[in-house]
Amino acid sequence: MNVRIAEPPIGGTIDHILSVLPSLIPSAQRVARICAERPEDVVEMSGADLAAAAETSPPTVSRTCQALGFQGFQHLRMLLVRDLGAAARASRSRETGTSGWLQGIADGAGEILRTSLASVDAAAFESAADAIVAAPRVLLVGTGASGPAAQGIALKLTINGRPCEAPADGVSQQLTARVLRPGDVCVVVSSSGANVVTLAAAAAAREAGATVVGVTSFSRSELAKYADILLVAGARFQSWDQGAVGAGLVQYLLLSVLQLAVADRMDGDDDTERVHWAIRDELGALVAESTDGAEVEETETDGDVS
Repeated sequence: MNVRIAEPPIGGTIDHILSVLPSLIPSAQRVARICAERPEDVVEMSGADLAAAAETSPPTVSRTCQALGFQGFQHLRMLLVRDLGAAARASRSRETGTSGWLQGIADGAGEILRTSLASVDAAAFESAADAIVAAPRVLLVGTGASGPAAQGIALKLTINGRPCEAPADGVSQQLTARVLRPGDVCVVVSSSGANVVTLAAAAAAREAGATVVGVTSFSRSELAKYADILLVAGARFQSWDQGAVGAGLVQYLLLSVLQLAVADRMDGDDDTERVHWAIRDELGALVAESTDGAEVEETETDGDVS
């Protein structure tokens, strides 16, 4: 099925291509991969040239572009030209040597973040936030490199008055998912959408009747089969060097925005206000305890010196 999309923001075309690429047939994958990995060459090509480079036919190039959500090859080519021009302007100001390398990594990660949410479906995002607010019970699941993002957002949700669970152990995640009930929400975080431990928890949550919110980088990944709501962002790190930095940042960014949307929906609720004040009081006590300990240590050190 062809999916029409709004034009990606400047710099976001490759992110979108990569998010759909794994679901394409092999010949279409070859076309899409050349577009993502060799955009400088593709903008100089005709449809026939791209077909020859991908060892396929011009009609396959056209169908691939439509499967990716574009009107056709010329539409895709125009967007790549736009993105390359913007990237060239940004790179001209970059320094050389170590300073330039550091700036390049930071700029690359920043560019990934700037365009990474372009593939998030707005309606799906709103549905996910609404479901989390209304759920009697919320479980966050993420293992491997996706674990830190799930754990971090679970804490933020709790602090903002939306208590949730986020077991770090894969077995605990699966068992907890299995005892969820209809109306509960399980947020499943997996960049690849193919982590077998994470998928086991997603399957358990779905069998239990809970609403499964998938957070992944690929729109037609294995996780999509279990997700009632799918949020797709950040495929570019799979192919670019800056991805070592960008991968976790993209997940955390998307989940942070989701957490903010949940907090906004809960603003003004009496129970939420009670939680906010309880958290503030607890943090205040922790800070005071830490300060008292530091003062005691300083006094004992002064005594030793004298």
